[in-house]
Amino acid sequence: MKNFKELKVWQKGIELVAIVYKSTSSFPEEEKYGLIAQMRRAAVSIPSNIAEGHLRKTTKDFKQFLSIARGSCAELETQIIIAHELDFIHGDNFENLSSKIEELSKMLSTFYSKINPKPPTR
Repeated sequence: MKNFKELKVWQKGIELVAIVYKSTSSFPEEEKYGLIAQMRRAAVSIPSNIAEGHLRKTTKDFKQFLSIARGSCAELETQIIIAHELDFIHGDNFENLSSKIEELSKMLSTFYSKINPKPPTR
């Protein structure tokens, strides 16, 4: 695959960014430089790291960037939970975001393992 934009995991990451931006647009103004900024950066980090890693020269480098993307998923999931606890995100929106993050994290894990085949056991 020559173009990172063809990767399903990257496409799902872009979809998640759009959802996070829309979800955080209704947060209180005082969170503009706090939780809103952190959540948006974490979300943007996911497809950005997939893209950057894909263009690296080695599989080892790509795997490192996929690991960073997974870390950003965990960071974003934590921030979603905090936003929910603070009553900034409600019901279906919270459930939708949580499931999208979980799905993307699983996709990243699967993709990571596919580009990192384990050596044969003897």
